[in-house]
Amino acid sequence: MDQIKQVAIVGGVHGNEFSGIYLIRHYQQQPQWITRSSFQCQTIWANPEAHHANKRYLHSDLNRQFKTADLANPNLSNYEQSRAKVLNQQLGPKGNAKTDLLIDLHNTTSNMGACLILTQAGPFYNQLAAYVKMQMPEAIISRDEDHIAAQDHALMCTLGRYGVLVEVGPQPQSVLRHDVMDLMHRMTQHILDFVQLYNTNTVPNLPKQTEAFRYLTSIKLPVNEQGERLGMVHKNVQDKDYHPIHRGDPLFSLFDGGVIYYEGENTVYPTFINEAAYYDNNLAMSLNEKVIIELP
Repeated sequence: MDQIKQVAIVGGVHGNEFSGIYLIRHYQQQPQWITRSSFQCQTIWANPEAHHANKRYLHSDLNRQFKTADLANPNLSNYEQSRAKVLNQQLGPKGNAKTDLLIDLHNTTSNMGACLILTQAGPFYNQLAAYVKMQMPEAIISRDEDHIAAQDHALMCTLGRYGVLVEVGPQPQSVLRHDVMDLMHRMTQHILDFVQLYNTNTVPNLPKQTEAFRYLTSIKLPVNEQGERLGMVHKNVQDKDYHPIHRGDPLFSLFDGGVIYYEGENTVYPTFINEAAYYDNNLAMSLNEKVIIELP
């Protein structure tokens, strides 16, 4: 039987996402919250230097440094690239990890609520998703790019044999919000509870179908040939993460008074709408399709 013996909860991959940092501090001070009889759990502060500088990162986004090929490349040696290699040795190595489950805690400025992001497919993930959704009906389940092999994923959570992200918002950068931190704590506790049930073969009857969302593409803010922004996310879309967008719905309001409409044939569901961290790339939102996770 598959067993989850070593769990790691990671906060502060991005230095200005405060909830994960303060939640792991809370768990370090009150370890009973992460103590279960069937596994060991450790807490990791991933990017302290970026936090001390009150920045998302110093040189490169740490959560984009964990492809297997990049971890093996000695020429990738700036602070975050080097930090990724240290974390890989501490929690991995990727592909043969000593960590069975890695839970990576994140905040977003987008109105996403509490979102459980799965980067891989399989029975463990499917049962976890069903359990979390059953215990926390307001939770959003994202299957992200779960068709991509773990070795080709750049996210930190793919260091573990299993790995998930807990993404909660809206929360401005470099602040704390009680409601957001509470959602993060609750979802993390449900994940740990599931692992205990999974290890002891006492998982309750779960829903046979669980609604989820899978990433399709990202779209950018409209810009001119000089790269200057010509508009912003339309007010009808702003704060409507995971609400459907249909053909003909407005996407962007232009500064000259015009509107850009969604022209796709299929209904999509936006997320990371107007995420502040993505403005350096002019990313406006990600578009997702709705999928169903089925249990046998």
